[in-house]
Amino acid sequence: MTGLGDILRKQIAATGPMTLAQYMSACLLHPEHGYYTTQDAFGVDGDFTTAPEISQMFGEVIGLCLAQAWLDQGAPDRFALVELGPGRGTLIADVMRATLQVPGFHTAADLHLIEASDRMRRLQAAALPAHQPVWHNTAETLPEDVPVYAIANEFFDALPIRQFQRDAKGWREIMVGLGADGALHRGLSDAAPIEALDYRLDDTSPGALIETCAHATAVVDALARRIAVQRGMALILDYGGWRSDGDTFQAVRAHTPVDPFADPGRADLTAHVDFEALARAALIAGCAASQLTHQGVFLERLGITPRAQSLAKGQSGPALDAHIAAHRRLTHPDEMGSLFKVLGLYPSSESPPPGLDP
Repeated sequence: MTGLGDILRKQIAATGPMTLAQYMSACLLHPEHGYYTTQDAFGVDGDFTTAPEISQMFGEVIGLCLAQAWLDQGAPDRFALVELGPGRGTLIADVMRATLQVPGFHTAADLHLIEASDRMRRLQAAALPAHQPVWHNTAETLPEDVPVYAIANEFFDALPIRQFQRDAKGWREIMVGLGADGALHRGLSDAAPIEALDYRLDDTSPGALIETCAHATAVVDALARRIAVQRGMALILDYGGWRSDGDTFQAVRAHTPVDPFADPGRADLTAHVDFEALARAALIAGCAASQLTHQGVFLERLGITPRAQSLAKGQSGPALDAHIAAHRRLTHPDEMGSLFKVLGLYPSSESPPPGLDP
């Protein structure tokens, strides 16, 4: 058991079981023992590899998508270019490089990064030496007086979730408590009606498990309110589906699934994104939401294959093989192409972002 594990066991012994959201928050963001404070998460030597780390092509076509949306909305002379959860800064660095030749784009852009970890902020600053990003802990402090053009790639899957299991008498929440052996275990709360989950009564039966993420809908609300008033757009790229169904909570360490309760703070904790909940939050805030689109389809519409072919002309041998494999990994239905989805948020008076349908 880690140092954080001891802290959590003492807390539970003193105050009782905690929600899964409370557990995830502690594991990921504890100031001394949290995952993003202590672990090198990204890349081959880390615990997982995100799309920007696989190939520069991903960030390049995303950057051109943002630039085209900016042009389609009249090229406003000042806007907030936002990335949520920028990791090591690889994606936004590729975006900035790809848009360097778009007249007026860099002059108009003020770079804003949503990042709570001081350690990750240092890595992002190192990746963006020619830019001067403004960091935020939450989306609530983003500018409200300019258009917002935002990217969230594998951001929402790491936000803390709560789990509820349907019972004949209502819903029982999945809680994290202590077993007879003193180890951390999942358990169930008493059953109770939960009005916010009434809409799930028609498509579930006793025993069904669903997940909710208040943090996610709050972030979308903050983005959508700004987009609805000031224009702009947001791209959300993540794994998940349309409506939560079943247990998707997972832990990964060194690219391998592990027990999420064995070593708190030493593994990446995630859950599948409920895109329906995000779209609903955007609509409530007065913003439009695109159709949910497979990542592979989206990237192909943006021209990733011609870009891959262009880059391949200067390569051979193992480098070419790796390049071809990267393109396949990002786009093929058997790899990230179908598992990952894309949702666009945009003003109801405008067209959706390039590559997406209304």
